[in-house]
Amino acid sequence: MEQLILYLVRALVDHPDQVGLRASEVDGARLFELKVSPEDVGKVIGRDGRTVGALRTLLGAAGQKQGQKVRLEIQDDRRLPQAASSAPPEGQ
Repeated sequence: MEQLILYLVRALVDHPDQVGLRASEVDGARLFELKVSPEDVGKVIGRDGRTVGALRTLLGAAGQKQGQKVRLEIQDDRRLPQAASSAPPEGQ
């Protein structure tokens, strides 16, 4: 399963050498945490989430065949603009 994810994602991104994957077991499901270059996050998510949705569908089908529930999460380390922060300004 890990090799399938890495193969597909590396084919999508501009920086395949920065693709990382961590697998763990959470609530009876196999959780895959995908990390890509901040520049590639949008490519992996796709317009309206279509690309990541397709990846999740493929992984779900592969997992079902193996009798596993599978989850895929993408780590998004891009920084939010300061104005988008929900924290109140200091001193208030």
